[in-house]
Amino acid sequence: MKKKRWLFSLIFISVVMLLSGCDTKLMVLDPKGPVAKTQSNTIIFSILMMALVLIVVYILYIFMLTKYRASKTPDDYEPPHMEGSKWLEFIWTAIPIIIVAILSVVTVRTTYAVEKVPAGYEDQKPLVIYASSSNWKWHFSYPEEGIETVNYVNIPTHRPVEFRLYSYGPISSFWVPQLGGQKYAMSDMVTKLNLVAEHEGSYMGKNSNFSGKGFAQMEFEVLAQSPADYTKWVNEVQQTAPKLTEQEFNSVLHTDFVGRKSYSSTHLKFSPPPMDMSEHGHGGDNSTDSKESGKDSADHMQDMGDMKDMNDHSSMEHGH
Repeated sequence: MKKKRWLFSLIFISVVMLLSGCDTKLMVLDPKGPVAKTQSNTIIFSILMMALVLIVVYILYIFMLTKYRASKTPDDYEPPHMEGSKWLEFIWTAIPIIIVAILSVVTVRTTYAVEKVPAGYEDQKPLVIYASSSNWKWHFSYPEEGIETVNYVNIPTHRPVEFRLYSYGPISSFWVPQLGGQKYAMSDMVTKLNLVAEHEGSYMGKNSNFSGKGFAQMEFEVLAQSPADYTKWVNEVQQTAPKLTEQEFNSVLHTDFVGRKSYSSTHLKFSPPPMDMSEHGHGGDNSTDSKESGKDSADHMQDMGDMKDMNDHSSMEHGH
């Protein structure tokens, strides 16, 4: 009776889990750009490799249970003494090494590939967008167009986009599953993420790193538009959106939850990003701009209140 009840419970839970996932699309396996496509292929390849291993293990398991199952033998029966096989020991040691080596090579190649501008787009000038996080929102600054948005970002299709990530608060993780993998946004350096959208559409972006009570609301929309529609949108924002003042920017920083906002200027002049570690390195003298940038970021973090330790570290580094 207990076995039947346990089996029924297992079947019920499995059916519920299956039905609950019917309306949920696995976005990482529905890529809309070359970076996400490369990562999706790596995930699928890894899954198939692991599935092959499981199939072989299950077949051997059933075979061993069937062939060497217990049988009725006399009480004084002693099985014959058998020496181990060196070839078998070599085989079952070599196979895992080969599997790990294959997965390692594929993973390393993928990692290097997604860190660069996707193949086929190397000759195009990337669209630079500074994406900065704060509690609990995302700010997107377009230095080329001179505009800024909050909690949404529009990009043109078939053009490389270089997101430059940093944070005015805790460490966040910038992630657009259908365009590429996540990357951290930190307070004292800029990290870069290269993405390309090859299909027009609306894609969900989010903070995938737990950074406090409001991180679940740190979702934003990435709208991939045709180049003509993107240019039209930029012109509209430039002509109709208000200027972003330092007072307005500080007000947005200190407001926990805000909706979508658009501005016809950016915060980069009065609150520049921290120095880019990939360009300046981790040692040596910093430029004046980098020091001023670090000072502004530190001042904002001090205002946030909950980043005191990080602010002290930044102050020591820049000599405040």
